[in-house]
Amino acid sequence: MKNLIGIQGIIGSFHHIVTKQYFENKAAIKEFISFDDLVESLVNEKCNYGVMALENSIAGSLIPNYALIDENNLHIVGEKYLDIQHNLICLEGQDINDIKEVHSHPMALLQCKDFFKKYPHIKLVEDKDTAQVAKRISEHKLQCIAAIASDLAAELYSLKIIKKSIQTIRHNETRFVILQKFPNNKIENISKASIKFELDHKRGSLAAILNVVSDCKLNLTKIQSLPKIDTPWVYSFFIDITFDEFRDYEKAKSIMSIMAKDFKILGEYENRKK
Repeated sequence: MKNLIGIQGIIGSFHHIVTKQYFENKAAIKEFISFDDLVESLVNEKCNYGVMALENSIAGSLIPNYALIDENNLHIVGEKYLDIQHNLICLEGQDINDIKEVHSHPMALLQCKDFFKKYPHIKLVEDKDTAQVAKRISEHKLQCIAAIASDLAAELYSLKIIKKSIQTIRHNETRFVILQKFPNNKIENISKASIKFELDHKRGSLAAILNVVSDCKLNLTKIQSLPKIDTPWVYSFFIDITFDEFRDYEKAKSIMSIMAKDFKILGEYENRKK
């Protein structure tokens, strides 16, 4: 029996592409319009896994998603980096001069904003999902409206690509994480961990943690701070670390768990960015 994978967005979205590649097409897909609904499906065990975008090389971190993972005690069990190529797509028989509006996810619009400076006649409209806009254009035969979406979305919904790779920066990569309700119990191939902790307001407290990372031969690949909603001016830190030897990570983990408050492992998994 295939795994049931929850994705934010619909068939043809970048989350769909990641799912196809990571699970090698050995999964059934369930669509969710919001990340909140996706998370709820994992918490209630309606899906085996969830696929969630976490950061982009142009636009940065999707900070609310860090909070969703933490607050719902989900576990990162894998990751996938995807080269994001944004295409401007519409119904056949039109070109760029016919387009009056472009509807897409805010992140996609942000990543393509420089392209649209050349076309001031086009109104940019925020929407919930890139592929969902493509599907709507196809089903309702919407003239003069275009979507920003993947090659796969254009193919699935029989739309025409009028401009390829319109993102501002050619190399545009997004990191997606694979989520489960329960932690990864397999220790083979684990070479990366995502960790959350809090620190006292003391001089050098963060530097001390980073020294542990360095001394234990770990590589810090990400650090992100989020404010604690119920405690003004107190922050949680989210870090990603990679390592060659699992025992080095185990040593660092034991030390950091003593030094930091509310120390929490969000996930232990294979590093896919090597």
